[in-house]
Amino acid sequence: MVLFIAFVGLVAWIFNKFLGGQPDVFYGVLVGAIIYAAIMYYSGSRLALAVNGAREIKKQDNPRLWNIIENLSITDGLPMPRVFIMDDPSPNAFATGRNPQGAAVCCTTGLLSIMNDQELQGVFAHELGHVKNYDIRVSMVAFALTAVISLIADVIFQLTWFRGNNRDNQNNQLFFLFGIVAAILAPLIATMIQLAITRQREYLADATSALTTRYPEGLISALQKIENTGSVLQRQNTATAHLFFANPLRSHSLANLFSTHPPIDKRIARLRGMEDHA
Repeated sequence: MVLFIAFVGLVAWIFNKFLGGQPDVFYGVLVGAIIYAAIMYYSGSRLALAVNGAREIKKQDNPRLWNIIENLSITDGLPMPRVFIMDDPSPNAFATGRNPQGAAVCCTTGLLSIMNDQELQGVFAHELGHVKNYDIRVSMVAFALTAVISLIADVIFQLTWFRGNNRDNQNNQLFFLFGIVAAILAPLIATMIQLAITRQREYLADATSALTTRYPEGLISALQKIENTGSVLQRQNTATAHLFFANPLRSHSLANLFSTHPPIDKRIARLRGMEDHA
């Protein structure tokens, strides 16, 4: 995260040089980007639930699911999160919320239909692990920073058309070319940093699940079922893909070239390693 923030600062500095040191425009765009990031940060949870068509339930709607989440919340010392269900045959789940007090967990109807209770415990211990470890906040910050960099890169591209031939010396020409290269590479680098963060937090949530349930085999079995069945959702949304338990995007999707999740076989191998050292 420190590296990410430093990278944002570097891109902002390049942007300022690209503008020829015009502070008014630079600070205006920077403030706009920060406001945009703040909106994404504070409204991200509601948007994630809305765009995925999640509906909130109460205990009487699904006592099995509610009791599993309630017991895990007590074990982890967390407040009971809001519980949602998505009507989708693919087995998957996600958690959202900047802090434990505002957390929500959601699963698909497909997950409920193919998982036994121990497997569900493994999956939701993983999702509550995200809440406990503040992974969702980290992911939202990373996503917001990526959006800021992409916004600045877009502005650089737009301003390129208005600079015309106003490159009257070698230094201006150098920064002009440097700015174009940065506008192309910055979003790619930012996305790679974001994905590295989210993948590591997935491994951490798996470990938290195993420590919470004291039964890694439940999570391993759930991962194996998802690997065999597939986790691709009918409603595709790249903006919220990083929140899910398993990659919800189609394998031929362009966004899948940069997966938000580590391979399932590697996740299982790490959990096996925890069993061996238990």
